[in-house]
Amino acid sequence: MEYGQAISGAALSAPSSAETTSDEDLIRLIGKGDRRAMRLLFARHNLRTFRFLLTIVGNRATAEDLLNEVFLDVWRTADRFEARSQVRTWILGIARFKALSALRRRSFEALDDEVAESIEDPADDPEIVVRARERSAIIQACLKQLSTAHRQVIDLVYYHEQSVEEVARIAGVPQSTVRTRLFHARRRLAELLAAHGVERAGV
Repeated sequence: MEYGQAISGAALSAPSSAETTSDEDLIRLIGKGDRRAMRLLFARHNLRTFRFLLTIVGNRATAEDLLNEVFLDVWRTADRFEARSQVRTWILGIARFKALSALRRRSFEALDDEVAESIEDPADDPEIVVRARERSAIIQACLKQLSTAHRQVIDLVYYHEQSVEEVARIAGVPQSTVRTRLFHARRRLAELLAAHGVERAGV
């Protein structure tokens, strides 16, 4: 059974609220070769995983390729998942390893401007959309000026809502290091945003 068949038709999409099976149960089913469970897990986590990859590698095509590699690893190793962390934390850990490995194979590229344009509420009127894009573009420009480690911790804590303990697990560093990185990242980001006339609150 091929991995491609397991997620066929499950291209970048939002998770279905109709499904109530836990991630842990899905992993157990995937470990037994359940294609439907693999499709559901992919649907639940592909968007956040893709965004995390994009935050690190800064290139949409590369992030898409790595996303496939991440879930290929999930498919192959689900039967060895030991539940020492949440499934999403485990997946993000795989993603981080893949992304950093990719960076070592080539020079780091700037974050794609498409990131700022990809977050859009279709219900917003044109003026609101324009303002949101401008604000998002400023934020992304400021994030690009942070180090890779600081950018990762901001993304994991504020977008993925990971705890300090979970971020430490994903990054493979002590919790104290995560707290230090988060402190300096927030302070530097606030300085950069203030220089662009953007208030820290709500970022």
